[in-house]
Amino acid sequence: MTLTFTPADAASGSILLLFLLALAAGLMSRAQRLLIIFSSVVATAASLLAVVAGAMTVGSGTTERMVLLLGLPDLPFHLRLDPLAGFFLAVIGLLAAFVSVYSAGYLKGFIGHRPVTRLVVFYALFLAGMFMVVLADDALFFLISWEVMAAASYFLVMFEDERPENRKAAYIYLVIAHVGAIAILLSFGVMAGISTGFETFNGYTFDAMRQANFPLPWATAAFLLAFFGFAAKAGMVPLHVWLPEAHPVAPSNVSALMSGVMLKTALYGIIRVTFDLLRVFPWWWGAMVLALGIVSAVMGILYALMEKDLKRLLAYSSVENVGIILVGIGLSMVFTSFNLPLLSALALTASLYHILNHAMFKGLLFMGAGSVLHATHERNMENMGGLIHVMPWTAALFLVGCVSISALPPFNGFVSEWLMFQAFLLSPSLPNQLMKLFMPLGAALLALTAALAAATFVKAFGVTFLGHWRGPQRQTIHEAGWSMKAGMIFAAASCLLLGIFPTAFIDWLHVVPEGLVGGNISMSAGVTGWMWLTPVAPERASYSGIGVFLGVILVTAIVYVVLHVRPGRIQRGPIWDCGFEKLTPRMQYNATSFSMPFRRVFGFMASVRERVTLAPQQAHPAFPLRLQYHLRIRDLFWNLMYKPVADASFWLARKVGRLQQGRIQSYLIYSFVTILVLLLLAGI
Repeated sequence: MTLTFTPADAASGSILLLFLLALAAGLMSRAQRLLIIFSSVVATAASLLAVVAGAMTVGSGTTERMVLLLGLPDLPFHLRLDPLAGFFLAVIGLLAAFVSVYSAGYLKGFIGHRPVTRLVVFYALFLAGMFMVVLADDALFFLISWEVMAAASYFLVMFEDERPENRKAAYIYLVIAHVGAIAILLSFGVMAGISTGFETFNGYTFDAMRQANFPLPWATAAFLLAFFGFAAKAGMVPLHVWLPEAHPVAPSNVSALMSGVMLKTALYGIIRVTFDLLRVFPWWWGAMVLALGIVSAVMGILYALMEKDLKRLLAYSSVENVGIILVGIGLSMVFTSFNLPLLSALALTASLYHILNHAMFKGLLFMGAGSVLHATHERNMENMGGLIHVMPWTAALFLVGCVSISALPPFNGFVSEWLMFQAFLLSPSLPNQLMKLFMPLGAALLALTAALAAATFVKAFGVTFLGHWRGPQRQTIHEAGWSMKAGMIFAAASCLLLGIFPTAFIDWLHVVPEGLVGGNISMSAGVTGWMWLTPVAPERASYSGIGVFLGVILVTAIVYVVLHVRPGRIQRGPIWDCGFEKLTPRMQYNATSFSMPFRRVFGFMASVRERVTLAPQQAHPAFPLRLQYHLRIRDLFWNLMYKPVADASFWLARKVGRLQQGRIQSYLIYSFVTILVLLLLAGI
């Protein structure tokens, strides 16, 4: 008798380990240091099991199904591990493994300040919820898993609940998450009802939905509801306002997971519903997704560029990258609707590859920001500077993340965005004239986004790590511990490997677009060998990541030898500024001054308030007054869409609150009037 270990067994074991970790954390609450090490080891092992399950499933192209008799009577839980689920399982598990290693050092910073038991419990449930979401194969289990993920992340955002900004961010996140969940529930209800009729519950499984032929009006209703619900979780503009509030205030290891992979579960939902459950759709669905993706990309990076809070900057850049992924999904939908499977596969491959890339470099950047916060207790870049001298490891690894997210070769961000541009360049194949006119504009705005992203992360790295310290007083700043550095090193190495060996990864994931859109680019991508990536044909476009990497190494080595072969070639002198050498840290560029030119050009897309005041000072009799510059930047959509609704809700709550008199006579009158109204309605 031989025992076989299947990918489904690995995935199930991963989830079981995480639930056991959540239970064990309560028993180990008195041994905080042991709990941190134990939780890191178990979470890493569970995450690696998920990676194995996902990688094996995608590599083999197989599908496994399971039924768990744990749901309501006659409504068991259905699980399905197919290549799409396997890909997302591998992405989530890979970043979760790196972050879990990082957490072993990061969580030690809380010892002596607050217990981490609650953080460990909800961290484990958060990971388990994400794994269950991508494995769910029926509406009931999907929504339960979705709520486990949402509730766990809510409590993680609320971890430092003595801070008002944490409570506010968690509340906003919970409201928008549940509004989105209601939309997803309604979408599943429409699809289930059309699948088998509204008389039974048999249509709640995804298999029943796959076998249905949806009339276009009902399919459109289901798609719009699902897209709205998932887009709210993904942080798409204008449904993004929770994201820059929640991600910065959460612990940095949680921020890395929320931004790196939690947003991807929403993108998974969009891909699953559109390409797997509905399958057939008109071209304007894709055009809408494409347009909203471009808006999200441009506005997300503009808000990031104007930020001075390092973690808020990273959160807004996630809005941008979600937009880029939606651009690829929208392009794939447009190409699919016009029966162009090869181009659809190219666009979908670009999106999937960017999902993997963004998980790696955004996780790396949030871990780097967490190391800075861990060392300086500061998120405001205006009070940083010169950290490269005391945190060289963190600076170097953060730089890798900055180069990757700026889409510069030879790192991974370049490959996926380059593939996206190749899909745009092939859009003249479309038979629709309106889309032919729109595509060049979309490509131009995507190029603008890439340029603004480079400027944003020049600012983030330069203001944080270069120059001199600008804070009020120099604190005892220390480099991150080895476990934190290890987590960042793994993520940085992944960014490099994904950038220089793209053909290997595209060949691995080719079964995903093939199963969804009926095409893949693996044959054309590697037609000239593993060194060259040729998306469609070698004569049209090609790229060698390993060639660029070796070229960079060669040029760097030559420059180093030329400058260091003779002593005295490099000479250091004092900084010269038109004859004035007494420069102080206050004279350096800061985050606000760096973004000023962009604020002047694009400030109309945000709510910007600038004010200069004169204040007396006693420092020097020749300068009795000093200038004070005040800048406030707020999200335009918060003022236009959300603040009026919040104000109206509070106004209505105050009016309704007057009914609560505190007197029994008033409550009896309310009851009597209610009974009379009900009797009148019954008579009618």
